[in-house]
Amino acid sequence: MSPAPDERERIRAAMDRILSGKPEHSNGALTIVALAAEAQVPRNALTQRHTDLKNDFYEQVRARGQTPDSEQRLRQQVRRLKELRAADAEEIAQLKADVEALVGALHQSTTENRLLRQKLSEGAAVIRVLPQPGNGHTTHPGPPAPT
Repeated sequence: MSPAPDERERIRAAMDRILSGKPEHSNGALTIVALAAEAQVPRNALTQRHTDLKNDFYEQVRARGQTPDSEQRLRQQVRRLKELRAADAEEIAQLKADVEALVGALHQSTTENRLLRQKLSEGAAVIRVLPQPGNGHTTHPGPPAPT
């Protein structure tokens, strides 16, 4: 499909309407999509055939001290991703601390278990039964001493 002969003029007129805040065929957003809708041309007319007009539109938007909508959306997404990254870093730090605490507890349990097994094998240990519901705390002597 070949471009309409007045396509460039329609795009320039649409740029003027959008930049003056008086769109007729679009929502007036500072985007190429809105510009194409305002000019009543396909979007690829700006992204492929008339890239100079697309660049000129964005330059005029910036020259007026405004930020194109697409750039605003990208900046918002970058802010949101930075917040998520910070939250993830905080969670990772907490998980690392938890791992260190669990490794410490495991090491302590292993050491205590080894000492208890050693005492039990020596025959001098007193085995204590842990209290259970309905069962009082009882102490039992270890295995009989060898004779």
